[in-house]
Amino acid sequence: MSRAYDGTTYLPGIVGMNNIKANDYCNVILQALSHVAPLRNYFLQEENYNTIKRPPGDQMFLLARRFGELLRKLWNPRNFKAHVSPHEMLQAVVLCSKKHFQITKQGDSVEFLSWFLNSLHQCLGGNKKVNSSIVSKTFRGSMRVYSRKIPALELREDEKLKLLETEEYQETCAETPFLYLTCDLPPPPLYPDGLQENIIPQIPIYNVLNKFNGISEKEYKTHKDSTMRRFVITRLPPFIILYFKRFTKNTFILEKNPTIVNFPVKGIDFGELLDPKDRAKHKSTTYDLVANIVHEGKPGGGTGSYKCHLLHKGSGKWYELQDLHVVDILPQMITLTESYVQIYQVREDEKEEMNNER
Repeated sequence: MSRAYDGTTYLPGIVGMNNIKANDYCNVILQALSHVAPLRNYFLQEENYNTIKRPPGDQMFLLARRFGELLRKLWNPRNFKAHVSPHEMLQAVVLCSKKHFQITKQGDSVEFLSWFLNSLHQCLGGNKKVNSSIVSKTFRGSMRVYSRKIPALELREDEKLKLLETEEYQETCAETPFLYLTCDLPPPPLYPDGLQENIIPQIPIYNVLNKFNGISEKEYKTHKDSTMRRFVITRLPPFIILYFKRFTKNTFILEKNPTIVNFPVKGIDFGELLDPKDRAKHKSTTYDLVANIVHEGKPGGGTGSYKCHLLHKGSGKWYELQDLHVVDILPQMITLTESYVQIYQVREDEKEEMNNER
């Protein structure tokens, strides 16, 4: 524990952040990323990225500089107060995103995460190579995507068969990188009966991850045609980000899926999603949760709120952070929340971990 100059005690790294107006959706992402060890260690040392050559007048580099400053505040053992203001960081976000992300209007955490990681990757001189920046080294995995077009339903059987023989309707395969995995939740029951009204549907995380096992297919519709796709993960990154798709835009409103995903806090094996050849290339495929972001309340800007759960590695304790409020929480309680984004870290040495747990 550290003692701030105003007399309050705090744990470096587990520090509340001001919610200036409606920026909790940014705060939770910045807090979660501050607990991704390689990313944090890289940005704590300014000399790691200060020498990167940027074109004159490049504003995007401000993002890396401000992120480094914020991390140094969060992990400082001699802070003035036991909380931190992300004001300069958020000003850089508003400026670099050309006001797409605002402090005064709540946005979507996943949209912000995707933009932030890609922008950091670019301003650190990253390209398509895996080791070109600390962002892609930490989060970038790859998957194979198999796609095949489906003929329109209104066609006659003989027309469908004819189309299926053409080259356009054959299955194609593409290798694509990913920074996070989008997991689909099953739709909640439309008409729950009287007794089940208060029951929130639950689903094990392994069922949700089956989307990436190379067998399950999913239909993707556009206004022109439909495509069936299946996904196979070929390379797992050191840190895996999962995003649970809770919000769907209906014709009129934004709807939220309240399904609770049951997940283990420790020891989830992502190796089951790889085929044996790809699995053999990985030293370890067992991962532990390090950060969990939750959306509470109704969908839409200004109605719900975000909070995050972080694992403090030094003490092995979990903490819940919501703006300036910091409390410790039992790991069993985390699994009951409406998780929105999760970050998992690979175990370096499984045998050593097992011995420690014994």
